[in-house]
Amino acid sequence: METTLRGVGVSHGVAIGEVRHMGTAVLEPPAKQIPAEDADREQGRARQAVEAVAADLTARGNLAGGEAQHVLEAQAMMAQDPELMADVDRRIAVGSTAERAVYDAFASYRALLAGAGEYLAGRVADLDDVRNRIVARLLGVPMPGVPDSDEPYVLIARDLAPADTALLDPTLVLGFVTEEGGPTSHSAILARALGVPAVVALPGAGELAEGTVIAVDGSSGEIFVEPSTEKKAQLRAAAEARKAALSVSTGPGATSDGHKVPLLANVGGPADVPAAVEAGAEGVGLFRTEFLFLDDSKQAPSEEKQVEAYRQVLEAFPEGRVVVRVLDAGADKPLEFLTPADEPNPALGVRGLRTLLDHPDVLRTQLTALAKASEGLPVHLEVMAPMVADRIDAKAFADACRAAGLRAKFGAMVEIPSAALRARAILQEVEFLSLGTNDLAQYTFAADRQVGAVSRLQDPWQPALLDLVALSAEAAKAEGRSCGVCGEAASDPLLACVLTGLGITSLSMGAASIPYVRATLAKYTLAQCERAAAAARAADTAEEARTAAQAVLSGE
Repeated sequence: METTLRGVGVSHGVAIGEVRHMGTAVLEPPAKQIPAEDADREQGRARQAVEAVAADLTARGNLAGGEAQHVLEAQAMMAQDPELMADVDRRIAVGSTAERAVYDAFASYRALLAGAGEYLAGRVADLDDVRNRIVARLLGVPMPGVPDSDEPYVLIARDLAPADTALLDPTLVLGFVTEEGGPTSHSAILARALGVPAVVALPGAGELAEGTVIAVDGSSGEIFVEPSTEKKAQLRAAAEARKAALSVSTGPGATSDGHKVPLLANVGGPADVPAAVEAGAEGVGLFRTEFLFLDDSKQAPSEEKQVEAYRQVLEAFPEGRVVVRVLDAGADKPLEFLTPADEPNPALGVRGLRTLLDHPDVLRTQLTALAKASEGLPVHLEVMAPMVADRIDAKAFADACRAAGLRAKFGAMVEIPSAALRARAILQEVEFLSLGTNDLAQYTFAADRQVGAVSRLQDPWQPALLDLVALSAEAAKAEGRSCGVCGEAASDPLLACVLTGLGITSLSMGAASIPYVRATLAKYTLAQCERAAAAARAADTAEEARTAAQAVLSGE
């Protein structure tokens, strides 16, 4: 019998297929005692398992490349940590089996991480994944992770670990559903990058029986269990209609009455540029420069290396707009040479622009590299600072840009509520604003974007968040400045219409979302978008805001 479940839709499209579950977490090994003469053998087994897991993680990283490679290499280092291995050896020496010693040693280390501040506590899931892999190898049971299957399937998981998601095959994984996560979680971002439908934050997803046929609607967040033939046909027809609409929608972003809304791409480096160009991006609204700095956490990349990387991206958009975010280090992106290791709460400490102002040589080198990279190019370069809190921050950044001889527009990211509330003051120092809705939601609602339990507060449809967006847009309009959105909110086609109605002047998103947003914007007038925005802000909850906006745009 067909039943319907609802989570949070985070990646467009429809997937229909049989359920396959992510490999379950390893059970706790029994606490057996071994004879003293077996200790050397058990220590050897433990070392072999650790080395095999580390090698597997490193190999997966090499295949995946990019940011995933850095994450997996860090996991491999976790597995080989000398102190952890010494603890494993000690436990085996007093009678533990190899698997029990690994389990207990990791549990001890886990407790230390969990109490060591937000950033390190956030690495607990990665540590658990490493432990599970080592213990599974020692027990001779299937490795936790993506199931082996020759037939396409819908993947169900509590959440997705980096080692599993890095190598997902979109020809086999039709879509996925997770219990944890939110609209801006790694799972959601990965789904959009892969172009597969996905629903996150679905309570009880793990209870769906293996082999059950489900239909996943990544737009609405609905899961149809054992869908009828009619329902399947209906969903497929809707998906085909969306696909057809995408194919005829080309050119610059605009409403049906010609109000221009440039559609830009979020990129993490030169490797992301081809997809952005293919999707018809009118430029780059968020060029994350962290990828260069994560190559070596002990020192900043040379000016020459930065110039080369920046120029590759700038050359791809002649006459286009490229907005570069200077290094956003700290919190979940620590760098050994920049960020303190002992902050009690890194997300509320020295991160983003604060880090760069504490290390002016790093900021100066980056700005100088951007100035040199743009020389002789017709590109419209704009440079913005992350985590701007007030006018003092904005002035310090603008002064640094001028001192570096940078001929570009200087801007500020609105990620802290204070910046939205005092946007007009900030615009006395900089020339544009760009809203990072992921962090703005996180700080507005005190809701970590990686924690599924608070995912409803990370929903970009929250009326309080829309109020802050409106305040920023109104301030920019009053000052004759532009105000874009580069957070994940821009990738929701319906919300893109609402953002346009709030006065947002450009939208930046992952390349895969650009055709959907372009096609949807082209269906409505600016006046309709404005009415939808007003209806959304008048609501009390995210769900009510979404429903109200949809009703306005559908003419109900």
